[in-house]
Amino acid sequence: MAQSCLKCLKYIMCFANLLCFVCGVAVLVLGVYMMLSFRMAALTPTLASFTVPNMLLVSGIVITCVSFLGFLGALKENRCLLLTFFLLLFFLMLVELTAACLLLMYEGEIARMVNGDLTKGLELAKGKTGNSTMSEWDYVQDKLDCCGVHNWTDWGDQCAGVLLPPWGLRDHRASVQKGGLFGDAEDFV
Repeated sequence: MAQSCLKCLKYIMCFANLLCFVCGVAVLVLGVYMMLSFRMAALTPTLASFTVPNMLLVSGIVITCVSFLGFLGALKENRCLLLTFFLLLFFLMLVELTAACLLLMYEGEIARMVNGDLTKGLELAKGKTGNSTMSEWDYVQDKLDCCGVHNWTDWGDQCAGVLLPPWGLRDHRASVQKGGLFGDAEDFV
């Protein structure tokens, strides 16, 4: 009886880790796809390494490696592999808990840093039609139905008719999106 319960537990653990492995590969593939398809790093020039595609890529690699270790340890019933697997899971939970606490403690500083970085990215995009930074701002503001970092006034003289973003002011100020990217991102998070 005990032997059959252990065998059942072994296969349940193998299945759960295999499922996590497949999900990790999916997250990894999504990160690579987003990295190749969307060029949003120029929106936040100093935070370029903390973009969503990079985070998905790292998360996918970690999930894939840890779940493969758990699958192999359960399948082979190897104590060393299983101990390493559980220690890695414990360490990852500590890292997640620490990151969550730090994000809550420094929420205001992080918001100011992201706001300043978005403003810097917008300043780099102003007045330069055809560059990659401008096309990234075009794409994001079109998809999120927003204009500028806080509102349409962030574009300054460009909203007065000198140089108009494709999603913003065209013929009159009534067609400008009222909200900004920072507010939309803050609401999303």
